Amino acid sequence: MEPDEWVNRFAAEVGLDPPDEAEVKLLLELAAEAAHSSARTAAPIACWIAGRAGRSAAELMEAAKRAGQE
Repeated sequence: MEPDEWVNRFAAEVGLDPPDEAEVKLLLELAAEAAHSSARTAAPIACWIAGRAGRSAAELMEAAKRAGQE
């Protein structure tokens, strides 16, 4: 199954619209930021936090960049 199809089906299963192309890009950047700033396991957890935060993908990306600063 293609990733877009899986995401669309998953979104439907949980009663949400799937992210648009710009949101997907930012979410993938967020996951990459988490994985590269820490361990790879930080990426899915960061995405879980992002889903609960109720903020835009752009706000979340900025927060991820700040979190990765030393």
